[in-house]
Amino acid sequence: MSVLQISDVTKIFASGNVVAVDTFSLEVADGELVCLLGPSGSGKSTLLRMVGGFERPSGGLITIDGEDITHLPPEKRPTGMVFQSHALWTHMNVFKNLAFGLKLRRLPADVIKQKVEAVLELVGLGGYGTRHVSQLSGGQQQRVALARSLVLEPKILLLDEPFASLDQHLRERLREEVRDIQQRLGITTLFVTHGQDEALAMADRIVVMRDGRTEQIDRPDVVYREPQTPFVAGFIGTMNLIEGEVSGGRFRRAGLAVELPVADGPAILAVRPEALELSASDAGAARVHRVTDYGTHGLVDLDLEDGTRLKSMVSHPDLFGSGQRVALAPKAVAAYRGDVRIYRS
Repeated sequence: MSVLQISDVTKIFASGNVVAVDTFSLEVADGELVCLLGPSGSGKSTLLRMVGGFERPSGGLITIDGEDITHLPPEKRPTGMVFQSHALWTHMNVFKNLAFGLKLRRLPADVIKQKVEAVLELVGLGGYGTRHVSQLSGGQQQRVALARSLVLEPKILLLDEPFASLDQHLRERLREEVRDIQQRLGITTLFVTHGQDEALAMADRIVVMRDGRTEQIDRPDVVYREPQTPFVAGFIGTMNLIEGEVSGGRFRRAGLAVELPVADGPAILAVRPEALELSASDAGAARVHRVTDYGTHGLVDLDLEDGTRLKSMVSHPDLFGSGQRVALAPKAVAAYRGDVRIYRS
C-alpha cells in the first residue's frame, strides 16, 4: 500500500524563475526506503523539504495515507526530518533535545522519560541523556538527530544527506545502523544523497534525478545493471561511455570495433570496467596508460588512438604495463541514441 504519494509536484523559485522540481511523481510503499539520488542542483533536497513542509510546492499534490498534506506546516505533518547539519540545540543536553517535541504534545513526564530512554537505546546512546550536545562526537550528534525524529513516531522519516559531514569509515558504519533501525521499525523513509554508494547500499528503490526530473526509478541492482539513459549510466558506478558511429552492424571509434545490431547512425556505447576484458596484442585498439593494483583487483587506464580514456577491471594487474598495446573484448554492452537506450546485451 502506498503511504506517501507525490503527484505532479513542481517547485519554481521566484528569484531567477528557477524550476527546481518539474512535475515530479512518486509513490512510496509502507516500510519502504526510497533514495533520491542525483548531483547538486537536481532538486532532490527541495523535493524532500516539500514533503516535510519546509518548502511550499508551486503545484501538485502530496498525500500521506490518503490525506492531503501539501500545504500543512511541518509541525502538523506526520513526518520527522533529519538534517545534514544536525540542527540540535547546543544549550540543551541530549534528553532535553529529544523531549522538546514530546513536551509540545503535552505528554506526561513519565511517558516522555520512557520514550526518550527507549529511543536512545535504539540508536546506541543509552545513558547519554545528561550529556550536552557539545560533548558528543559528530557521529553521536547524528544519532541524537535521528533519535529526535524517531521519538515523535512519524509515519514518514525524511533524511537529508545526514552523513555528508562525516568521514568515510563513520559514514559507512552509520548508514548500516540507520538501515538496520529503519527495517526493525518498519518506518517508511525518504532519503536524499548524492553518494551513489549510500544509495546502492541502503535503498529498496533508487530515484535518479536530474534537473528536477526523474531519469529512472528502480531497485539498486537494476539501476546499476540496466541504466535507461546515458546520464544514469554515467552517474551510477564507473562506466565507459564512448561516442561513435554504427555502420553495417558495427560500432566504431578510433580503432575500436564492436558488433552492435542497431540501425546505422551515431551512438554511445556503454561498458562497465568489469565487463571490458583485455589481452596483449600488438595490433590492439588501445594502449595501457596506467595500472593501479588494489590487492583484490586491478584497474587499468587505457587510451584509444584518439586519446579517449577507458577503464578496465582485471584480476591480474601484473600482466599489464604502461605503454603496452591491448585488444579490447567487451562482454556486456549497452548503447544509447540521444536519451534512449537502443540496445543491451
